[in-house]
Amino acid sequence: MNEDRFRPCTESSGNSQELISLAEMRMPFGAHKGKLLIDLPEHYVVWMAGKGFPKGKLGEMLQTIYEIKINGLEYLFEPLRKISRNSGRGPVNLIV
Repeated sequence: MNEDRFRPCTESSGNSQELISLAEMRMPFGAHKGKLLIDLPEHYVVWMAGKGFPKGKLGEMLQTIYEIKINGLEYLFEPLRKISRNSGRGPVNLIV
């Protein structure tokens, strides 16, 4: 754990490209086909968790969406939505 309260903790900073990929990924099948994963309704993500997430990268992304939604952290999606809207228009500053 980082002892300096004024510097970010690098141990848990993660990969920002994974977050950007999460913001840009669309649901490839089902009732919400074409919808951004970050915009899936919570009840749908909870239902999917009960059925079992698909294997692979999509399943991992849906698991991340699930964890964020059930823990009331959906505000974390706001910077990601800006990235998704800006897709293809140059770099975006991701500060979460």
